[in-house]
Amino acid sequence: MKKILLPLFTLVSLTACGGEGADENATAAMDTASMAPAETAPAAAGTVTDPQIAAIVVAANDADIATGELAKTKGTNPQVKEFANRMITDHTGVNKAATDLVGKLGVTPEPNPTSEQLRQGGEQQVATLQGQSGAAFDRAYIAHEVTYHQQVLDAIDQTLIPNAQNAELKALLEQTRPAVEAHLQHAKQIQTSLGGS
Repeated sequence: MKKILLPLFTLVSLTACGGEGADENATAAMDTASMAPAETAPAAAGTVTDPQIAAIVVAANDADIATGELAKTKGTNPQVKEFANRMITDHTGVNKAATDLVGKLGVTPEPNPTSEQLRQGGEQQVATLQGQSGAAFDRAYIAHEVTYHQQVLDAIDQTLIPNAQNAELKALLEQTRPAVEAHLQHAKQIQTSLGGS
């Protein structure tokens, strides 16, 4: 369930923000989601409610913003720094959009084991990345982003969209999916250029 929820959060965040390319809104939503640590993604399981999804989205975006902020300062490769800046911008935008939607719907985010795991996982990911420097940091950050975005896509497809009850929330997730996929491909391209796999 946790792995599924993290990707959902990412998807929701990216869709709200808007990003580069033809579908700016979807791309931004995807970027925001990618900030949450891949290593902290919850396992797919069970049903989640809309209030739980809202809490997961906020936790995931906060985690990805934190890793992006670290990459912005510690990254050495210009592509890595640019990607980190994009994640910060998009995830911040997604958090605002998610908060606006939750307020409009009258939904109170419900903390849950997945949102808590995301929060703790984000803190652990930052601590892990702080121990890296130079090219090793760049590779570790981008590897994390590749893994994270793949987990988010899986969660969106298998858990988040199927479990979203509110039509607007479900539509947001469906609109965000292409942006998440675009961010995954961008992270993979950077990973290849850095000599990672």
